[in-house]
Amino acid sequence: MSDPASPSALPWASVAVDDLAALLGAGSGEPPRWWLSGGVALDRWLGRSIRPREGLDVSTTSTQLPALIAALPATHDAWVVTGDTVRGWDDARAEEPDLDVQHVLIRDVARGAWAAQVHAEDGTDRAWLYRRDARLQLPWERAVREIDGIPTGAPEVQLLWKALRPRPEDDVDKDAVLPELTEEARAWWERALMSIHPHSTWAIHVRSPLTPAKASWNRPGR
Repeated sequence: MSDPASPSALPWASVAVDDLAALLGAGSGEPPRWWLSGGVALDRWLGRSIRPREGLDVSTTSTQLPALIAALPATHDAWVVTGDTVRGWDDARAEEPDLDVQHVLIRDVARGAWAAQVHAEDGTDRAWLYRRDARLQLPWERAVREIDGIPTGAPEVQLLWKALRPRPEDDVDKDAVLPELTEEARAWWERALMSIHPHSTWAIHVRSPLTPAKASWNRPGR
């Protein structure tokens, strides 16, 4: 089996969500921090699948990423995504020791397919930091929630990631999740959206909602 040259060189055969814990920490005495992210996190939080999804997204912090890769079982290996190309984890690190790795694809070697995509985010021991603007922070217990044993990114955070340049499929996710958020979560998302991504197409409806009284910023006491 030849090595992949691009993310599209292999098909997807996503690992089952409930098997992630065994994959991401199987060889580690103290498993690195990781959490389900992206659309699959929204599906798990909502308790149903919003729409078909090809891949499976997981996040960790930049500082924890090497430990997570080192903990992979021998059946899987890691590939650094740079633009439209992929390089083996060890090769990429050897060629560019200071490379700011943001995306890594995990390959199921035997199946010749991608099992998961890992995103490197920012954080400290106490708080998650938004990689696009570190002024935006949340305590870990707010940013990541455990759902049936799987650490899962909070839905308001996942929607914020999608807000920069939302695609039609992101609109579908937002429309399914936003009405189900708690008042606190929706207010946080609206404030974050207006301060970090005020030019997002999603910000239009927060700035000038069809029903202004329902906007969190337009409620009494806010």
